[in-house]
Amino acid sequence: MSATLTVSPPMVQSTSPDRGFRGIDMAEVDKQLILQSVGPVQAILDAHDGIVNVVDTTDGIIMISLEGGCTGCSSTPMTAMQIYYSLMKLDEVNDVVFVNGELPAYMRAFIDDKLGVERTEE
Repeated sequence: MSATLTVSPPMVQSTSPDRGFRGIDMAEVDKQLILQSVGPVQAILDAHDGIVNVVDTTDGIIMISLEGGCTGCSSTPMTAMQIYYSLMKLDEVNDVVFVNGELPAYMRAFIDDKLGVERTEE
């Protein structure tokens, strides 16, 4: 499993509505928590030489780049959608930004709607 963490100013702005910080007071989310949450997708990434690069985690905004075998792969948007869905379930995560634009806006909106329904059913 490959991942790197660099703390630097965000390269792109968050595109989700203001989610607030859900009571979490932290500067960064633990990189290992992120990689563990990607878990089921990681086996597929490993088989195709895909790499999840965690660029930044400041203020609960997880910035990710899908690299290696993911570059140019037609399944990358679906992989990004699965990662987004998994990470947005974590209380520590306020947003997930794919720095290379791997997650189309319509997929983000679909997952946000699904998560909203799941939260009301709890």
